Amino acid sequence: MKIKVVLAVAAVLVTAAWSLRAQKYDGLIDKTVALVGNSMIQLSQVEGEVQMMQFQGYVSDRNLRCEVLENMMVSKLFYTQAQLDSLSVNPDMVDASLNERVNNILSQLGGEEEVEKYFGKPLHRLRQEWREAFVEQNLAQEMQQEVAGKITEVTPKDVEQFYRRVPKDSLPVIPTQYQYSQIVLYPNTERAKLAVRERLLEFRQRILDGEKFSLLATLYSEDPGSAMRGGELGMASKSIFWPAFSDAAMSLKEGQVSPIVETPDGFHLIQLIKKDGDMFNARHILIKPKYTIEDRDSAFIRLDSIRTVVAADSITFQQAARMFSEDPKSRTNGGLVADPMSGAPFFEVDRLKPADYNVLKNMKEGEISEPFESVDDEGRSGNTIYKIIRLEKIRPSHQATVEEDFNVLLDIATNQKRIKAIEDFIKDKQETTYIVIDPMFQNCDFRRDGWIK
Repeated sequence: MKIKVVLAVAAVLVTAAWSLRAQKYDGLIDKTVALVGNSMIQLSQVEGEVQMMQFQGYVSDRNLRCEVLENMMVSKLFYTQAQLDSLSVNPDMVDASLNERVNNILSQLGGEEEVEKYFGKPLHRLRQEWREAFVEQNLAQEMQQEVAGKITEVTPKDVEQFYRRVPKDSLPVIPTQYQYSQIVLYPNTERAKLAVRERLLEFRQRILDGEKFSLLATLYSEDPGSAMRGGELGMASKSIFWPAFSDAAMSLKEGQVSPIVETPDGFHLIQLIKKDGDMFNARHILIKPKYTIEDRDSAFIRLDSIRTVVAADSITFQQAARMFSEDPKSRTNGGLVADPMSGAPFFEVDRLKPADYNVLKNMKEGEISEPFESVDDEGRSGNTIYKIIRLEKIRPSHQATVEEDFNVLLDIATNQKRIKAIEDFIKDKQETTYIVIDPMFQNCDFRRDGWIK
């Protein structure tokens, strides 16, 4: 099953979102271990963050408790300034962060009962504590963005000075990049989908007649991760699955088998095992549409004809792409492909589909490939597509230069200025803020000077 993934921008500020307030840790009575302005940091909060970081597999070459405390104190500096500047909390971001956190923990630990056992508190109390932590985190991040956002003007002269100042062996290496155009044809989807539906209807009837769902899933499901477990997915939040899948599963009673469900992964039968709030455990059988040799040969013959016409200079590749390609995104650009994440027209190797790279690596600029089979960005047609591509340009791997990689160097120079602005803010606030640290943390090797006064 495909799981949604959320990406975040790395920042200097690390906040303690996993604040816990248990009363004892290893025999120590909970107490205030740091005071930053009017904000207190409790030992229980430090231990709670350490517990969560260890649970998530975080490894540090420094003392983890000292590292956590320093991150919390940095957060307090930004949080205090945010309050003074009357910055407001974004409630939607707080709710989104809280729900994502709760869903992830519920999925990892296997349900509400296991979460409460692990943390030693009812879930409603954990939600309240985490919400308070996320409110503070949101304000601290708003303040950090304000500080960094003041660095808006990095001129070409700044970039050139940065380029001359940095040792050449410290400049980033730009890997080989490819720019290419494509003409895409999709296979006959309806015939393949009909075959999948007929097969799943057969499975469903066999289950209703008494065969075990788990046995059929093990034998026939095309989801390798769950097939070995009889199709079982494990207790998880409905939010991590495709909406059509989770909606169908949540509508079932325990033991009931769903009608056929279509998602971008393919077609499913679902059997509900257990449901608990917004979480469920289910089995599923996944079957993906298969396309015949006839589908492939038909598309290849058509693509080869288009290639021949272009090679004869009857029309350009760009004109042919606008006329014949079935990929809506690249067709409007005359077949030119853009990275779906960045919109950039050049692709590094790790951003290319394997089938595309296997063809491109053997081509020269201006060449048009033979027809080949690849996969689609959008999950259509069971991901199978047929295409020809034209290699427009190759940028060999090289050390970044101002002439060829100005935007890359601009981003690095801008980021360095913003990091410096953030570190300058922290240093200034350290000097002007009343900070007291408990003796048990006095010997910490903090990354920044200025905490111990």
